[in-house]
Amino acid sequence: MDPAQRARIAEIRDNLTARIAEAEREGWLGGAEGLKISLAGAEDKLAQIDRRTRPAAIIELGMPAPARQA
Repeated sequence: MDPAQRARIAEIRDNLTARIAEAEREGWLGGAEGLKISLAGAEDKLAQIDRRTRPAAIIELGMPAPARQA
């Protein structure tokens, strides 16, 4: 996923959320279920973009202890 598309996908997610609310309000349960599948896909794409653009965490490993002489 292209990080430049994040805003567009977020807009699609928001639109799907509104459409799901409308479908449930109108009693279109089959339509709402289909929209929920699309919403899950949009949220997955956003998560993929967020994982790719998040800076890598730095893990401090510390200094190794000198080897003991037997």
